[in-house]
Amino acid sequence: MKELIETIVKPLVDFPDEVTVQVTEEDNHIIYLLSVNKNDIGKVIGKQGRVAKAIRTIVYSAGSLQQKKLIIEIGK
Repeated sequence: MKELIETIVKPLVDFPDEVTVQVTEEDNHIIYLLSVNKNDIGKVIGKQGRVAKAIRTIVYSAGSLQQKKLIIEIGK
C-alpha cells in the first residue's frame, strides 16, 4: 500500500524525492503518514480536498480486502 501511495503522489508534486510514507500499524487500523515538501501540500490536498479525497478513495478500494481500517494523514 505504501508503494501505491508513493506512485500516486510523486507525479503530482514538484519535489518527488521528498515524498515519504511512514506506516504505523495498530490493533484495528493502519495509519499511513504521507509527508511532502511544504510547497507541495496544496497540490496533494487540491481544491476543497478533492485530490486528497481521490487518493484516499483509491487506497481504500485497494485495501478493502484487509481486516484493518486504513487511515491516510497528509503532512509536511
